Amino acid sequence: MTTESDLDLAGGRRLHVHDTATDGELPVVWLHGTPNTGEPPAPLLPAAAERGLRFVSYDRPGYGRSTPRPGRNVAAAAADVAAVADALGIDRFAVMGHSGGATHALACAALLPDRVLAAVCVSAMAPYDAGELDWYAGMAPACVALLRAAAEGRAALVAHLAATEWDPEEFTPADHAALDGDWSWLGAIAGKALAGGPDGMLDDELAYVAPVGYDRERATAPILFVHGAEDRVAPRAHADWLVRHWRSAELWLRPDDGHISILGSGVAALDWLRSIYSAYSASSWWSAQT
Repeated sequence: MTTESDLDLAGGRRLHVHDTATDGELPVVWLHGTPNTGEPPAPLLPAAAERGLRFVSYDRPGYGRSTPRPGRNVAAAAADVAAVADALGIDRFAVMGHSGGATHALACAALLPDRVLAAVCVSAMAPYDAGELDWYAGMAPACVALLRAAAEGRAALVAHLAATEWDPEEFTPADHAALDGDWSWLGAIAGKALAGGPDGMLDDELAYVAPVGYDRERATAPILFVHGAEDRVAPRAHADWLVRHWRSAELWLRPDDGHISILGSGVAALDWLRSIYSAYSASSWWSAQT
């Protein structure tokens, strides 16, 4: 069962929080994609409960019931995640994100090294200024056009979104099959996100083409990148770059998957997270928490 609450922050900001605390004791903060709201991933909830994992999540600023935060960068997610964890009395936790959420999960790993135990990053994008990477190569034309508009600034991005519609060619046949199956949930929350207005999506896209705002060398937690080799949104070269440039990182590359169908590896990723928690089960940290 997921409970929802509002968390008031300084400056009149508000974050809308989701918590499956009744299902498990091992916290995993879920970072959602673009455009989504922050509900924890419904297709993974039964498996998470079986493994004792507790999903905590929130609507990123500008989405759902969270107030906008214009000009936010990717790094801003770390302070919001810390505030949510503090409000729920959670000291250390894992992070897990899909697509743009994976990008924000990496920020948490870098900026909260004393709190983040592990990170799972599904369909992650490399930083816009990643050296030795042709950042747009392999992306669907619609994705390229969207992000190039974002790179020109907010006005250009607003105009682009007003003049275009979503192109189904962004996704592979395997992605469309996943969206017709268990992961139809993603379509539902994307619809909710856009129904609330464009602020969240605009600020996300602008953040993806701006400096990320953190030093990845600060990250100490193990990081699992899970990626589809056929991804047309975050091409596999992004995953290759990421695993080379983050310490303690490993890559699960699925040859037949795209940007959405790769979520079929989600349960295996939860097993990986459960193994990280098991490694801490006899530690002094774990004893103090329990």
